[in-house]
Amino acid sequence: MSNQREQWGSKLGFILAASGSAVGIGNIWKFPHMAGQNGGAAFTLVYLACIFVVGLSLVIAEFVIGRRTQLSPVGAFEKLAPGTNWKWVGFLGVASAFVILSFYGVVG
Repeated sequence: MSNQREQWGSKLGFILAASGSAVGIGNIWKFPHMAGQNGGAAFTLVYLACIFVVGLSLVIAEFVIGRRTQLSPVGAFEKLAPGTNWKWVGFLGVASAFVILSFYGVVG
């Protein structure tokens, strides 16, 4: 069995894929309504700054956990904190992704 892993074709492709999965369709659908009700340009600047800070922090945390453990979400938390209830965070991540993708499959 080969231990060779697939690689992204380019850094730009990886960055765009990671950004698209972090932003999501719900964010794009609701944004014009929120911007119109909360002050236009000033709201947009604060909103983008918050999305960037929170999104970047979470993406980096996911990459570090995945790179360190090289396991599934449940296995990663089990390896990082054995004997604790942190594995349920992995289950929650998988379950929430399932629910969101099911919603996108119906609505999209």
